[in-house]
Amino acid sequence: MRKTSASYIMIALATGALSLLSMNPCMAGTKVTVGTSVPANQQVSMDRIDPRTWDALLKRYVDENGNVNYAGWKQSAADVQSLETFLTYLSTANPNAQASQAAKLAFWINAYNALTVHGILREYPTTSIRNHTARVFGYNIWDDLLLTVGGKPYSLNQMEHEVLRKMGEPRIHFAIVCASRSCPRLLAEAYTAEKLDAQLTANTKVFFANPDNFQYDASGRKFQLSSILDWFGEDFGHDQAAQLRKLAPYLPSREAYDAAIANSVSVSHLDYDWGLNDQASARTTRR
Repeated sequence: MRKTSASYIMIALATGALSLLSMNPCMAGTKVTVGTSVPANQQVSMDRIDPRTWDALLKRYVDENGNVNYAGWKQSAADVQSLETFLTYLSTANPNAQASQAAKLAFWINAYNALTVHGILREYPTTSIRNHTARVFGYNIWDDLLLTVGGKPYSLNQMEHEVLRKMGEPRIHFAIVCASRSCPRLLAEAYTAEKLDAQLTANTKVFFANPDNFQYDASGRKFQLSSILDWFGEDFGHDQAAQLRKLAPYLPSREAYDAAIANSVSVSHLDYDWGLNDQASARTTRR
């Protein structure tokens, strides 16, 4: 009897969902594709991708704390177009062509961050990326905003989970930015192969120097870490001891370093603030 009733309910829900989708196709999660499909013989190695356009935009609209002047950026039709042109330029890269590991990492970090900013500018004014991440019906920026690279569309989730995380560099979690206050800061310069290690090191240290991302209670022998380490801890090691050893060089004090190396702390995770990394709201918060 319960199974039969449940079946009727599921059918009714499915029928209702289909009716809603027929009335409003946008609820189906319409894909938004950026860039273009470039013929294979015109694609180039990621070693040859020059991020200077993205670098100039970051220097113009991002402050030292990683907050973005979205309002000013959106008001400049020329700079909105410049970002779209850069994303289209990224389409010329061939992910399968021989290139250095550093060039590939820099490429995908820049691609992820540039596509995220593009996605926010499409929606702005908005207060959070989570306003645009529908779980069932409707547009989800992480799955439905796509960048064509080498003839293949990549979503933000695909870039993160199927490309970047598989490259064996866990510090990408302190470089790719989900446009939120608890994310790592959006670096006000493009990542490059030549500077990549120094850039990742610097941004990781800045991340852990922020008490919103890391707190150490020496008397209680407790670490409070960003939720990023809860979600992606496995990328830093197979257990807590290995993860803390990996993080230790980036912690803000010698005492925290020693505690991490010794694995002599309990670990909990801080709440995540999904508020937009917007210069306008950041100024309001400081008042």
